[in-house]
Amino acid sequence: MVNMVNEEDVVGVAEAKAKLSALLERVARGDRVVVAKRGRPVAVLAPPDAVRETTPSLRGLASLAGLMTDWPDMDRDVADVVRRRRSARDREAPDLG
Repeated sequence: MVNMVNEEDVVGVAEAKAKLSALLERVARGDRVVVAKRGRPVAVLAPPDAVRETTPSLRGLASLAGLMTDWPDMDRDVADVVRRRRSARDREAPDLG
């Protein structure tokens, strides 16, 4: 999201298409330009140095996926968890169909 953008730093899509070369020159000098569609920001032209790579935040079990890539005994450990869960008597196992 763009913080505190000056009005002159916002251009519509049609203007951006018509003046792309000039906008890229501004960006090369360090400016940021917001491209808006119907008044709503949809893109930002910014120097490559100003852009941070972002990784989507994974949630739930997906957040563990990266941790599991270097887990050499994962199959054995998961099988152990399943075996113990099946033999546990603290609660009924769910009917998974």
